[in-house]
Amino acid sequence: MHDEMNQPEEVRWEGKFIVAKTRGKWEYVSRSRGIGAAVILAIEEAADGRHAILVEQFRVPLGRSCIELPAGLVGDGDEADEAPSLAAARELEEETGYHAETMEELGRFHSSPGMVSESFTLFRARGLTRVSAGGGTVGEDIIVHRVPLDGLNDWLEAKRADGYAVDVKMLLLLAAGFTAP
Repeated sequence: MHDEMNQPEEVRWEGKFIVAKTRGKWEYVSRSRGIGAAVILAIEEAADGRHAILVEQFRVPLGRSCIELPAGLVGDGDEADEAPSLAAARELEEETGYHAETMEELGRFHSSPGMVSESFTLFRARGLTRVSAGGGTVGEDIIVHRVPLDGLNDWLEAKRADGYAVDVKMLLLLAAGFTAP
């Protein structure tokens, strides 16, 4: 066990959604109320090829729009005991307008463990059907992108050149193991 784990965890500041904490010399943040996240890897299998379903959303901490996989919080609304797979299905449909026949859990991951204790459960959406325009809930202003997998890297580079941020989870789409049928 590391010496830091022998130190007490102290809450320095708590807001509605995040908590800033210290433990020894470490400073980090976590989600309030133990809320987790669900991230969805959605690849549409269509007559015109395989397409990644992505979202674009303005992110205040970055000061610009970010290209991301669809995602959302688990149990952040009326469903405090919501199953992560149900949250993933709900968020996919809200954000992108796609309904998935099934959600396959791919595991739990930590995106920036040096400063954030938050983790997310990754799901692979299968059997996609477009049922609405998507765009998220009121105020989210999400833009949905349907991007051919064989041109994804060039598309992301063009977005970067235009000043967009690119979420680290986009690396999943660039790794053959996660995008295989």
